[in-house]
Amino acid sequence: MKVCFMGLGSIAARHIKNLRSLYGPDMVIDVVRSGKGKPIEEDLRKRIAHVYQKGGAIPSDYDVIFITNPTNLHYAALEQMHGHGRHFFIEKPVFETGGEDVGRLKLRKDSVYYVACPLRYTNVIQYLKREIDFSQIYSMRCISSSYLPQWRPGVDYRNTYSARRELGGGVAMDLIHEWDYICHLIGRPVKVSSFMGKKSDLEMDSDDVAVYIAEYEDKMVEVHLDYFGRVPVRKIELYGRSQVIEADLLEQKITYKTTGECVELYEDRDSYQKKELVHFFRIINGEIPNDNTILDGCRTLRIGRGGIG
Repeated sequence: MKVCFMGLGSIAARHIKNLRSLYGPDMVIDVVRSGKGKPIEEDLRKRIAHVYQKGGAIPSDYDVIFITNPTNLHYAALEQMHGHGRHFFIEKPVFETGGEDVGRLKLRKDSVYYVACPLRYTNVIQYLKREIDFSQIYSMRCISSSYLPQWRPGVDYRNTYSARRELGGGVAMDLIHEWDYICHLIGRPVKVSSFMGKKSDLEMDSDDVAVYIAEYEDKMVEVHLDYFGRVPVRKIELYGRSQVIEADLLEQKITYKTTGECVELYEDRDSYQKKELVHFFRIINGEIPNDNTILDGCRTLRIGRGGIG
Protein backbone atom coordinates (compact mmCIF):
# COMPACT_ATOMS: atom_id res chain seq x y z
CA MET A 1 0.00 0.00 0.00
CA LYS A 2 1.37 3.39 -1.01
CA VAL A 3 -0.12 6.62 0.37
CA CYS A 4 0.67 10.31 0.14
CA PHE A 5 -0.21 13.23 2.41
CA MET A 6 -0.88 16.63 0.91
CA GLY A 7 0.15 18.86 3.82
CA LEU A 8 1.86 18.00 7.09
CA GLY A 9 0.06 19.72 9.95
CA SER A 10 -0.91 18.22 13.29
CA ILE A 11 -3.72 16.02 11.94
CA ALA A 12 -1.49 14.61 9.19
CA ALA A 13 1.19 13.81 11.76
CA ARG A 14 -1.40 11.99 13.89
CA HIS A 15 -2.69 10.00 10.90
CA ILE A 16 0.85 9.01 9.90
CA LYS A 17 1.63 7.81 13.42
CA ASN A 18 -1.61 5.83 13.55
CA LEU A 19 -1.12 4.32 10.10
CA ARG A 20 2.30 3.09 11.14
CA SER A 21 0.77 1.59 14.29
CA LEU A 22 -2.03 -0.11 12.36
CA TYR A 23 -0.29 -1.28 9.19
CA GLY A 24 3.40 -1.39 10.03
CA PRO A 25 6.44 -0.71 7.83
CA ASP A 26 4.98 -2.25 4.66
CA MET A 27 2.90 0.88 4.04
CA VAL A 28 4.87 3.47 2.06
CA ILE A 29 4.02 6.97 3.32
CA ASP A 30 5.07 10.01 1.29
CA VAL A 31 4.36 13.70 1.88
CA VAL A 32 3.94 16.69 -0.43
CA ARG A 33 4.79 20.05 1.20
CA SER A 34 4.53 23.66 0.11
CA GLY A 35 8.02 24.44 1.38
CA LYS A 36 6.67 27.02 3.82
CA GLY A 37 6.18 24.79 6.84
CA LYS A 38 8.48 24.24 9.77
CA PRO A 39 11.11 21.44 9.71
CA ILE A 40 9.77 17.93 10.24
CA GLU A 41 10.45 16.54 13.71
CA GLU A 42 12.87 13.64 13.72
CA ASP A 43 10.42 11.10 15.15
CA LEU A 44 7.86 11.90 12.44
CA ARG A 45 10.48 12.00 9.68
CA LYS A 46 11.39 8.37 10.46
CA ARG A 47 7.85 7.33 9.56
CA ILE A 48 7.94 9.04 6.12
CA ALA A 49 9.55 7.51 3.04
CA HIS A 50 9.85 10.57 0.77
CA VAL A 51 9.08 14.28 1.00
CA TYR A 52 8.21 16.07 -2.24
CA GLN A 53 7.86 19.78 -2.84
CA LYS A 54 4.62 21.07 -4.32
CA GLY A 55 5.10 21.62 -8.04
CA GLY A 56 7.86 19.05 -8.28
CA ALA A 57 7.85 15.59 -9.85
CA ILE A 58 5.32 13.64 -7.75
CA PRO A 59 4.62 9.92 -8.36
CA SER A 60 1.28 8.97 -9.90
CA ASP A 61 0.79 5.50 -8.44
CA TYR A 62 -0.59 6.16 -4.96
CA ASP A 63 -3.33 3.93 -3.61
CA VAL A 64 -4.56 6.75 -1.33
CA ILE A 65 -4.07 10.51 -1.23
CA PHE A 66 -4.74 12.20 2.14
CA ILE A 67 -5.81 15.85 1.74
CA THR A 68 -4.65 17.34 5.04
CA ASN A 69 -3.66 20.93 4.20
CA PRO A 70 -5.61 24.07 5.27
CA THR A 71 -9.32 24.12 4.41
CA ASN A 72 -9.06 26.86 1.79
CA LEU A 73 -6.56 24.70 -0.12
CA HIS A 74 -8.50 21.41 -0.08
CA TYR A 75 -10.16 21.86 -3.47
CA ALA A 76 -6.96 22.94 -5.22
CA ALA A 77 -5.04 20.07 -3.59
CA LEU A 78 -7.60 17.50 -4.67
CA GLU A 79 -7.61 18.96 -8.17
CA GLN A 80 -3.80 18.87 -8.32
CA MET A 81 -3.50 15.32 -6.95
CA HIS A 82 -6.49 13.83 -8.75
CA GLY A 83 -4.27 12.11 -11.30
CA HIS A 84 -1.75 10.89 -8.74
CA GLY A 85 -3.87 8.46 -6.74
CA ARG A 86 -6.85 6.15 -6.84
CA HIS A 87 -8.67 6.92 -3.58
CA PHE A 88 -8.93 10.07 -1.47
CA PHE A 89 -9.29 10.78 2.24
CA ILE A 90 -10.23 14.45 2.69
CA GLU A 91 -10.02 16.18 6.06
CA LYS A 92 -13.06 18.07 7.29
CA PRO A 93 -14.47 20.46 6.33
CA VAL A 94 -14.45 19.11 2.80
CA PHE A 95 -14.21 22.45 0.95
CA GLU A 96 -14.20 26.12 1.92
CA THR A 97 -16.91 26.92 -0.65
CA GLY A 98 -19.36 24.19 0.30
CA GLY A 99 -18.53 22.35 -2.92
CA GLU A 100 -20.61 24.33 -5.40
CA ASP A 101 -17.98 23.68 -8.08
CA VAL A 102 -17.23 20.06 -7.20
CA GLY A 103 -18.58 18.95 -10.59
CA ARG A 104 -15.43 20.28 -12.26
CA LEU A 105 -13.42 17.47 -10.67
CA LYS A 106 -15.08 14.76 -12.80
CA LEU A 107 -15.11 12.24 -9.98
CA ARG A 108 -14.15 8.73 -11.03
CA LYS A 109 -16.68 5.97 -10.46
CA ASP A 110 -14.03 3.47 -9.38
CA SER A 111 -12.51 5.81 -6.78
CA VAL A 112 -13.50 6.45 -3.18
CA TYR A 113 -13.70 10.07 -2.02
CA TYR A 114 -14.19 10.00 1.73
CA VAL A 115 -14.59 13.01 4.02
CA ALA A 116 -13.18 12.66 7.54
CA CYS A 117 -15.72 12.70 10.39
CA PRO A 118 -13.84 11.28 13.40
CA LEU A 119 -16.40 12.00 16.14
CA ARG A 120 -18.65 9.38 14.54
CA TYR A 121 -16.12 6.82 15.73
CA THR A 122 -16.00 7.88 19.37
CA ASN A 123 -17.49 5.42 21.83
CA VAL A 124 -20.06 8.04 22.85
CA ILE A 125 -21.50 8.63 19.37
CA GLN A 126 -21.37 4.93 18.52
CA TYR A 127 -23.25 4.14 21.73
CA LEU A 128 -25.97 6.66 20.85
CA LYS A 129 -26.25 5.28 17.32
CA ARG A 130 -26.55 1.72 18.61
CA GLU A 131 -28.61 2.10 21.77
CA ILE A 132 -30.95 5.09 21.43
CA ASP A 133 -34.31 4.98 19.65
CA PHE A 134 -34.36 8.49 18.21
CA SER A 135 -38.00 8.14 17.14
CA GLN A 136 -38.72 8.57 20.86
CA ILE A 137 -36.63 11.77 21.13
CA TYR A 138 -38.53 15.04 20.81
CA SER A 139 -35.68 17.52 21.18
CA MET A 140 -31.90 17.48 20.95
CA ARG A 141 -29.44 20.13 22.16
CA CYS A 142 -25.75 20.10 21.20
CA ILE A 143 -22.94 22.38 22.36
CA SER A 144 -19.25 22.66 21.55
CA SER A 145 -17.59 25.45 23.50
CA SER A 146 -13.84 25.91 24.04
CA TYR A 147 -11.15 28.58 24.13
CA LEU A 148 -9.30 28.83 20.81
CA PRO A 149 -6.01 30.18 22.27
CA GLN A 150 -5.71 26.93 24.25
CA TRP A 151 -6.36 24.57 21.33
CA ARG A 152 -2.78 24.19 20.16
CA PRO A 153 -0.20 24.57 22.96
CA GLY A 154 2.82 26.59 21.89
CA VAL A 155 1.08 27.94 18.77
CA ASP A 156 -0.19 31.52 18.45
CA TYR A 157 -3.90 31.08 17.72
CA ARG A 158 -3.89 34.31 15.68
CA ASN A 159 -1.77 32.61 13.02
CA THR A 160 -3.89 29.46 12.70
CA TYR A 161 -6.43 28.82 9.97
CA SER A 162 -9.17 28.75 12.63
CA ALA A 163 -8.69 32.48 13.30
CA ARG A 164 -8.41 33.56 9.68
CA ARG A 165 -11.42 33.79 7.42
CA GLU A 166 -9.34 33.67 4.24
CA LEU A 167 -7.92 30.29 5.29
CA GLY A 168 -11.37 28.78 5.81
CA GLY A 169 -11.54 29.38 9.56
CA GLY A 170 -14.53 30.08 11.78
CA VAL A 171 -16.63 27.91 14.07
CA ALA A 172 -19.24 27.03 11.43
CA MET A 173 -16.61 25.21 9.38
CA ASP A 174 -14.05 24.28 12.03
CA LEU A 175 -16.68 22.65 14.26
CA ILE A 176 -18.62 20.95 11.47
CA HIS A 177 -18.24 17.80 13.61
CA GLU A 178 -21.48 18.66 15.40
CA TRP A 179 -23.56 18.76 12.24
CA ASP A 180 -21.84 15.65 10.95
CA TYR A 181 -22.73 13.53 13.98
CA ILE A 182 -26.25 15.00 14.11
CA CYS A 183 -26.85 13.98 10.48
CA HIS A 184 -25.25 10.62 11.19
CA LEU A 185 -27.59 10.01 14.13
CA ILE A 186 -30.90 11.43 12.89
CA GLY A 187 -30.51 12.51 9.27
CA ARG A 188 -30.75 15.96 7.73
CA PRO A 189 -33.16 18.66 8.92
CA VAL A 190 -36.12 20.02 7.01
CA LYS A 191 -35.39 23.64 7.97
CA VAL A 192 -32.50 25.50 9.62
CA SER A 193 -32.33 29.00 11.11
CA SER A 194 -28.90 30.26 12.11
CA PHE A 195 -26.96 33.21 13.51
CA MET A 196 -23.19 33.51 13.39
CA GLY A 197 -20.60 36.23 13.81
CA LYS A 198 -17.57 37.59 15.64
CA LYS A 199 -18.62 38.63 19.17
CA SER A 200 -15.64 38.11 21.50
CA ASP A 201 -12.41 40.07 21.97
CA LEU A 202 -10.27 37.35 20.39
CA GLU A 203 -7.82 38.79 17.85
CA MET A 204 -9.17 37.17 14.70
CA ASP A 205 -11.50 37.94 11.81
CA SER A 206 -13.37 34.64 11.50
CA ASP A 207 -16.72 33.93 13.20
CA ASP A 208 -16.29 32.87 16.82
CA VAL A 209 -19.89 31.85 17.54
CA ALA A 210 -22.67 30.12 15.61
CA VAL A 211 -26.14 29.22 16.89
CA TYR A 212 -28.71 27.11 15.05
CA ILE A 213 -32.27 25.91 15.44
CA ALA A 214 -33.18 23.06 13.13
CA GLU A 215 -36.56 21.50 12.50
CA TYR A 216 -37.18 17.85 11.71
CA GLU A 217 -40.52 16.20 11.02
CA ASP A 218 -40.64 14.81 14.56
CA LYS A 219 -38.16 16.82 16.61
CA MET A 220 -36.27 20.08 17.12
CA VAL A 221 -32.49 20.47 17.39
CA GLU A 222 -30.49 23.33 18.93
CA VAL A 223 -26.77 23.74 18.24
CA HIS A 224 -24.29 26.13 19.89
CA LEU A 225 -20.67 26.46 18.71
CA ASP A 226 -18.06 28.91 20.00
CA TYR A 227 -14.32 29.62 20.25
CA PHE A 228 -14.43 31.63 23.51
CA GLY A 229 -15.66 29.22 26.19
CA ARG A 230 -13.11 29.26 29.03
CA VAL A 231 -14.43 25.95 30.37
CA PRO A 232 -14.52 23.34 27.56
CA VAL A 233 -17.91 21.72 26.96
CA ARG A 234 -18.94 19.23 24.30
CA LYS A 235 -22.28 17.64 25.10
CA ILE A 236 -25.48 16.32 23.59
CA GLU A 237 -28.74 16.48 25.54
CA LEU A 238 -31.66 14.34 24.47
CA TYR A 239 -35.21 15.00 25.69
CA GLY A 240 -37.60 12.18 24.91
CA ARG A 241 -40.79 10.40 25.69
CA SER A 242 -39.47 8.67 28.79
CA GLN A 243 -35.84 9.73 29.14
CA VAL A 244 -33.56 12.72 29.53
CA ILE A 245 -30.08 11.67 28.41
CA GLU A 246 -26.79 13.57 28.52
CA ALA A 247 -23.91 12.43 26.31
CA ASP A 248 -20.62 14.07 27.31
CA LEU A 249 -17.93 13.74 24.65
CA LEU A 250 -15.19 15.23 26.84
CA GLU A 251 -15.98 13.19 29.95
CA GLN A 252 -16.76 10.24 27.66
CA LYS A 253 -19.90 9.05 29.38
CA ILE A 254 -23.65 8.72 28.96
CA THR A 255 -25.90 9.74 31.84
CA TYR A 256 -29.57 8.79 32.04
CA LYS A 257 -30.85 11.73 34.06
CA THR A 258 -34.19 10.18 34.95
CA THR A 259 -32.64 7.08 36.54
CA GLY A 260 -29.11 8.20 37.44
CA GLU A 261 -27.55 5.38 35.43
CA CYS A 262 -24.12 6.30 34.03
CA VAL A 263 -22.26 4.49 31.24
CA GLU A 264 -18.48 5.12 31.17
CA LEU A 265 -16.98 5.00 27.67
CA TYR A 266 -13.36 6.08 28.08
CA GLU A 267 -10.90 5.93 25.17
CA ASP A 268 -7.90 7.97 24.08
CA ARG A 269 -7.98 10.16 20.99
CA ASP A 270 -5.93 7.80 18.87
CA SER A 271 -8.54 5.11 19.48
CA TYR A 272 -11.33 6.73 17.50
CA GLN A 273 -8.93 8.20 14.94
CA LYS A 274 -7.67 4.67 14.29
CA LYS A 275 -11.22 3.34 14.05
CA GLU A 276 -11.92 5.85 11.29
CA LEU A 277 -8.79 4.86 9.37
CA VAL A 278 -9.75 1.19 9.58
CA HIS A 279 -13.26 2.08 8.43
CA PHE A 280 -11.85 4.02 5.44
CA PHE A 281 -9.62 1.14 4.35
CA ARG A 282 -12.58 -1.22 4.59
CA ILE A 283 -14.41 1.12 2.21
CA ILE A 284 -11.61 1.17 -0.37
CA ASN A 285 -11.29 -2.63 -0.08
CA GLY A 286 -14.97 -2.92 -1.06
CA GLU A 287 -16.08 -4.43 2.24
CA ILE A 288 -18.56 -1.65 3.14
CA PRO A 289 -20.13 1.30 1.28
CA ASN A 290 -18.77 4.83 1.49
CA ASP A 291 -20.89 6.54 4.14
CA ASN A 292 -19.43 10.05 3.84
CA THR A 293 -18.76 10.95 0.23
CA ILE A 294 -17.70 14.36 -1.09
CA LEU A 295 -21.35 15.11 -1.84
CA ASP A 296 -22.37 14.07 1.70
CA GLY A 297 -19.64 16.29 3.16
CA CYS A 298 -20.72 19.23 1.01
CA ARG A 299 -24.35 18.84 2.06
CA THR A 300 -23.37 18.81 5.74
CA LEU A 301 -21.17 21.85 5.22
CA ARG A 302 -24.05 23.76 3.64
CA ILE A 303 -26.12 23.07 6.77
CA GLY A 304 -23.26 24.39 8.90
CA ARG A 305 -23.13 27.54 6.81
CA GLY A 306 -26.79 28.13 7.57
CA GLY A 307 -28.58 26.44 4.71
CA ILE A 308 -30.15 23.08 3.95
CA GLY A 309 -27.88 20.29 2.77
